[in-house]
Amino acid sequence: MYRINGFQKKVFCNLTATKRNNMPTEIERKFLVSHEKWNALTKPRGNLYKQGYILSEEKRTVRIRVTPDAAYITLKGASTGISRSEYEYNIPITEGNEILENFATSTVEKTRYNINYAGHLWEVDVFAGDNTGLIVAEIELEHEGEPFEKPDWAEAEVSHDSRYTNASLSVKPYKDWEN
Repeated sequence: MYRINGFQKKVFCNLTATKRNNMPTEIERKFLVSHEKWNALTKPRGNLYKQGYILSEEKRTVRIRVTPDAAYITLKGASTGISRSEYEYNIPITEGNEILENFATSTVEKTRYNINYAGHLWEVDVFAGDNTGLIVAEIELEHEGEPFEKPDWAEAEVSHDSRYTNASLSVKPYKDWEN
């Protein structure tokens, strides 16, 4: 619980994540997306995401995310393989925008598309700004060995390449990479 203007607010942890050692754990794999196949795909409407990083270190990250309908503060721990602890809390949108404006040291903008494919939810991020041209698909799993079917538009896996984390893209954007 926290207080704003004398009112108590409840903060809820993202309990959709797997729990490991009593901590919510994100287990995620990432893939580059074929521009040609993505552009040919019939897809749902995407949502604009603005993300800012208050803290971005190798072993921990504190992020603010603002969407048209919600805002979140997220704390992430060090990665072990494709897993890491993650705590995510809803916050009022106005506060999310204020925190993004006043405390974030770096930002990323993208449009996220949620695609259901073969029994799994794929989150496809089409990046904007200094990361224009980059499209990355993520799938969250219950455990690291969980089998899944990869869509034909998902190509090379980049789960272990730290350049593709949003926190990294916020300080070393795709446009600055030597391809």
